[in-house]
Amino acid sequence: MTRMARLRALAKINLDLRVLERRPDGYHELRTLFHTISLADRIEAGFTPGRQTRIVVEGADISDNLMVRAARAAMDAMRVTGEARFRLEKGIPMGAGLGGGSSDAAAVLLALPVLARRRLEVTEMMSLAAQVGSDVPFFLFGGAAAGIGRGTELFPLPDGAARQGVVVAPDIHISTAGAYRALSPRLTSNCKENKIVSFQSHVWSGVWPGGRNDFEEAVFGMHPKLRRLRRKLETLGAEYARMSGSGSAVYGLFRTRAEASRAATALGDECVYPISLVSRAQYRRLWWRQLTPHIVTQLWPPLSRYVSPQKR
Repeated sequence: MTRMARLRALAKINLDLRVLERRPDGYHELRTLFHTISLADRIEAGFTPGRQTRIVVEGADISDNLMVRAARAAMDAMRVTGEARFRLEKGIPMGAGLGGGSSDAAAVLLALPVLARRRLEVTEMMSLAAQVGSDVPFFLFGGAAAGIGRGTELFPLPDGAARQGVVVAPDIHISTAGAYRALSPRLTSNCKENKIVSFQSHVWSGVWPGGRNDFEEAVFGMHPKLRRLRRKLETLGAEYARMSGSGSAVYGLFRTRAEASRAATALGDECVYPISLVSRAQYRRLWWRQLTPHIVTQLWPPLSRYVSPQKR
């Protein structure tokens, strides 16, 4: 018997992103504020029990697909075999710093145990997510969160005010590795301490958005169009405009939906997506709706209703 679910995997923006020193493991030490947004990929997920393991992702030709890695890791951890099949419809621009691939992978980790009638403890799920990719653990929870380390050590933040906005995704490809190389000469020990103090002050202030993105100076130098887009968003009335991640997407947040709509119209020649911030409570409700009728309601992470009470 195949069990199915239709999912929306939401994107994220970085409200704040500070890059510190390079770590011994090759990653960079980060301080960041994540927030989920309404822009989403759509996934049709199915699981059929069987004697052999088969993982299929249709609809997107993506090398080293994180969904495949997540499904394999989850099935190994659950000690379950069968066919996990996914049909992916991309709505989140690829390579834009919006976390689409990571969100898709997290969607697999959240949905597959439910469809396979198994349970993964949240600590185990977080460990698997961190192995798949640095942004994946955040998408297990959504809402607003502070991330430190390489972004996998997460701390929930209170939901802020509902905000509307736009994401502009120009046809510019930015290599994450290249962005780090361009930024590295600017990283100093004095800079590190100042960034930590500044980030702490920003988080404690509770005024989000309002931070910075350390990648902007380096990336804007390589792609001046992105600087112009950010300035145009500010001119159009955005309360806050930034690049997300290492780019190339630039977003603006506005006081009202009408202001965001007017900005989208004014940016008509660009690839523009209307967005809203999605709180943690909204994120959970979305997932509970998506996995009905397979789950026990109001539990997080979603728990298969077919798991025996003794194992809950």
